[in-house]
Amino acid sequence: MELRDVSTITEGLRGEIRKAVVGQDEVVDLMLVSLLCGGHVLLEGVPGTAKTLLAQSFAAGLSLRFGRIQFTPDMMPGDLLGTNLFDFRTSSFNLTRGPIFTDILLADEINRTPPKTQAALLQAMNERNVTIDGTTHPLGEAFMVVATQNPIEQQGTYPLPEAQLDRFLFKINLAYPNRDEEFAIVARHGHRAAMPKLAEFGLASVVSEEQLLAARALVGGIALGEPLVGYIVDLVRTTREHPAIETGASPRAATMLASASRARAATQGRDFVIPDDVKDIALPLLRHRIVLAPNAEIDGLVADKVILELIDQVAVPR
Repeated sequence: MELRDVSTITEGLRGEIRKAVVGQDEVVDLMLVSLLCGGHVLLEGVPGTAKTLLAQSFAAGLSLRFGRIQFTPDMMPGDLLGTNLFDFRTSSFNLTRGPIFTDILLADEINRTPPKTQAALLQAMNERNVTIDGTTHPLGEAFMVVATQNPIEQQGTYPLPEAQLDRFLFKINLAYPNRDEEFAIVARHGHRAAMPKLAEFGLASVVSEEQLLAARALVGGIALGEPLVGYIVDLVRTTREHPAIETGASPRAATMLASASRARAATQGRDFVIPDDVKDIALPLLRHRIVLAPNAEIDGLVADKVILELIDQVAVPR
């Protein structure tokens, strides 16, 4: 695979997603970056901003297995992972696989289930394996979680544990569309009250698993010079020194930022990383990895504002 083939893959996926989703181009770009470097994404937005439709359209463009699970307060880890059931005919235990055994997993409204069940995703997201009754089961190299959550509801929701948040490459905030986009949404979907079915839009699978894994291998070889490695390290380390931040980003954030910067460069048709690649993805990559100090929250500061200040302060390599 060559660099131009990566561009063909990303443009093909963009085209399929646009058949169903209006706007959200920046969100789609970040999802493509995550796909190319093997990361997971958390989509956060108020109801009606096309989180679920976006995830479904994204998966429809890939020739991969797609699974969905609707998280609820009474869900247990076994409902996600599966369980071993005793077969009286063979006098043995057989694994009944849960919905996590797929390639693209839509974890819808992930913050509606307790931390115990949320934590069942940790090993899967980090190692692409799950352990059930002491036996490890592989999920495949293409495994990716696309999770959604609603930021405005508090009743019946549970904050995601910091350890789990750290496994998401990006936390992407979905904003309201502008007027032109909303006009196009109403024109396209305004003849129905229910959520549209993907079959109505004729989405096609344009990327195979073999193409995806080859693209990831190519992205891993994108040039990242020492000055940019230093820039990434300095940016992450600054989050641990800012007075408004109680807990800064971990070394995992730095390695993920390097990997995602390579993928960002590839989506732009370059075989080398430039500072803008790092700056363009730093906010969604870091916003869920810091904990603000209590006095900063009292003063009305939010994570996004602090991170943008840090991006402006850290010297950019020439």
